[in-house]
Amino acid sequence: MAIETQTIEYSGDGLAMVGTLYADTAQSGPRPAVLLFPEAPGPGNQVQGRARRLAEAGYAAMACDLHGGGTIKTDMAEIMSILDELRPNPARIRARAGSALEALRASPLVDPARIAAIGYCFGGTMALELGRSGAAIAGIVGFHSGLATAAPQDARNIGCPVLVCIGADDPGIPPAQRAAFEEEMRAGGVDWTMHLYGGVVHSFTNTDAEKFGRPEFARYDASADKRSWAAMMALFDGVFA
Repeated sequence: MAIETQTIEYSGDGLAMVGTLYADTAQSGPRPAVLLFPEAPGPGNQVQGRARRLAEAGYAAMACDLHGGGTIKTDMAEIMSILDELRPNPARIRARAGSALEALRASPLVDPARIAAIGYCFGGTMALELGRSGAAIAGIVGFHSGLATAAPQDARNIGCPVLVCIGADDPGIPPAQRAAFEEEMRAGGVDWTMHLYGGVVHSFTNTDAEKFGRPEFARYDASADKRSWAAMMALFDGVFA
């Protein structure tokens, strides 16, 4: 096994974006691929590490940009201001996500007919909005992902299975938001699954979540992390078969 990285440059929503593609170069030929959209600060260690794990499992995996230039934001007020601008504008979110899809699809390492999209926190929102855009992807997985959208009617455009893995006690994704998502998926005729993890809050896949300094809101949970990853891999086994 020889995991190597490539820098992938693309543009979306008026921004110059930078992704990092991980792949086992000892493996020959195109292989299934995964887009990984990061938590709100941007493509940091968490999403890069997950992309490497997927490459080790035989996929081509691209850790995608969020803010442009591969930037990682650290000021939470700035981050929230950016997200507050994006959330009411699904077209802008979809532009950022869709351009990443096209960039990954162009790689000779990738089977363009077998690409899934996953995301963490706001990155999960990006993966879901990519599906709502009608993009031809094989599956969507959101980890502690925002479920709300300004265009719930577009769920009818989702043509692949959807899995969302949510902390049952996540203050950022309360029961009302989960119920609205359920109704949206049902109305859109989507093949969807929601896993809830009791006693678990936001960012449960992020081992650095304690750095946010708000354990009542964001906290790593090893059990939920392990179980949600296994659920994702099971979905991939099905959609990429």
